[in-house]
Amino acid sequence: MALVRGELEAKLAKAETAEMEVKRLTDENNARDDEIASLRTKVQYTEDKIAECETRIEDAKSGLDAGETAKTTGEGLSRKVALLEAELEAAERNLGEATEKLRQMDIKAEQFERKAQQLESENSTSESKVDELVIQYNTAKADLEATYMGIQDL
Repeated sequence: MALVRGELEAKLAKAETAEMEVKRLTDENNARDDEIASLRTKVQYTEDKIAECETRIEDAKSGLDAGETAKTTGEGLSRKVALLEAELEAAERNLGEATEKLRQMDIKAEQFERKAQQLESENSTSESKVDELVIQYNTAKADLEATYMGIQDL
């Protein structure tokens, strides 16, 4: 009976450990979800900035076609276009990095979800084993009490 009790306590400790691990993984998953949302916001901002830059580039290029009278303005716009193209390249680079980070976070989130499901399954199995052990314990206890009562009757 002490062995069963020891096993029961071990299973309960293991179940508690698994529950704490599930909670920790859930918290990590929530943190990853927050980070993914943040990255998605950054990606959207970057895409908006790219669209704005592309619009500005198109505006600058159309200004160059205005003619000889706008040569000084055209030179200024050319510098502006160069800066905007540099900004666009940087924004595209940032978008690529953010997209890659988002992809990696999605993969990690999926891995954490699988791990959480696995731990939940292990927890469920442990709980069913604990229930079985409780039933065995109660049966053994009833048998012991019946034997004790039989001995007292003698």
